[in-house]
Amino acid sequence: MVILYCNYFRFSVLEFLFTFAVTCSPPFPLEQGAQGELFFAPIMVKYNKPALTYKEQLNQLLERGLEVVDHEKAIHLLEKISYYRLSAYWHPFLRIPKTDNKFKPGSSFEKAFKLYCFDRELRQVVFNDIEKIEVAVRAKMVYRLSHEYGPNWYTERDLYKSVTKHTQSLLKIIREVDSSKEDFILAFKKKYSNELPPSWMALEITSFGTISHLYSELKPSRAKREVAEYFGLDDKSFSSWLHTLVHIRNVCAHHSRFWNRAFRISPQIPRKPKREFIDSTGIKNNKSYYILSMIQFLLIEINPKSSFKHKIDGLFEKYPMIDKGVMGFPSNWEQESIWSK
Repeated sequence: MVILYCNYFRFSVLEFLFTFAVTCSPPFPLEQGAQGELFFAPIMVKYNKPALTYKEQLNQLLERGLEVVDHEKAIHLLEKISYYRLSAYWHPFLRIPKTDNKFKPGSSFEKAFKLYCFDRELRQVVFNDIEKIEVAVRAKMVYRLSHEYGPNWYTERDLYKSVTKHTQSLLKIIREVDSSKEDFILAFKKKYSNELPPSWMALEITSFGTISHLYSELKPSRAKREVAEYFGLDDKSFSSWLHTLVHIRNVCAHHSRFWNRAFRISPQIPRKPKREFIDSTGIKNNKSYYILSMIQFLLIEINPKSSFKHKIDGLFEKYPMIDKGVMGFPSNWEQESIWSK
C-alpha cells in the first residue's frame, strides 16, 4: 500500500505539471511567434449584463417577440428552472442571425417549454438504460477477467498498456475502498488481511468512468476481445462506446441538454459488429440519433426484450412537434433493423 501511495504522490506532481503546460500555453503557435509573424488575438469585452428580476426576464422575452400565453406560469417556470437553462430551448426559435435575439413569428414560451419537457424525459430514459449497460459491462468484465487472470486482475500492472494510467485508475479504486461504508467492504476489511478486495467487490463501488478506463487500458488479449464480443463489438469499438456512454451518462446526470446536442465525443463506427447495426452513411456519430442507436444495439444484446425502443417511440408520440432531423435521425430510421423489430 505504501508503494501505491508513493506512486500517487508522483503521479499528482506529473498531473500538475501537465495541467500547467496545457492551461498556460501561449495564445498563438510558438513557431509563429518565433518567426516574428503577426498574429491577431480575439477582442475580448468585459461581461457587464445586470441580473434581472423574473418580471424583467419575462418582459425581455416579450420585447424580443416571444409569445407568452400564461404570464403567471411563465414567471413560475423562470423561478423554478431559470432563464438561462430554458434559453437553450427557445434558442431554436430565434431568427437568423441569432445574435439579434429576435424570435420567429409564431414562437412561444409554451413551445419552448415542451421542448424542455421532451429533453428532460429523454434524458431520464437514456440515463436509466445506460445503467443497465453499465451493470452488464461490470458483470461481464469481472467474470471473464477474473477467470483469466485471478480475482484481483485490476491490480496487475503487467496487464495494462500504461503504468501511469493504470496507477491513476487503481488509486481511484483504492480511495473508493478506503472511504466505502458498504457492508460487504467493511466485512471484508474485518475478516481478511488482503489490501484490496476481489474485483467482484471492488468494481461494485467503482465508477463507470474508471471501469471504462480499466477496460480501455488493458493490453490486447483473448479475454479482452471476448468481453467486447459478448456485446457484439470488436474491442476498439467497445472501448470507444464505453467512453462515449460515460460522457452521455454525465450529461444526463447533470441535467444538461441532450436532444439536439453535438456531443464533443464521437464514438467509433464498429468495423464488423456481430449483427447489423445502422447504415452510418451520412450519419453524424456525435448526434443523439447515433447515441440512441448505440444504446439500442447494446440493450438488444443484453436483453432482447428491452423496452427502450418502445419508450423512445412513446416520447415522439407524446411530443409530435419534435424535429428529429436536428437530432441526426435520417428519414428512414424506422426501417433500420435495430429499430424495426
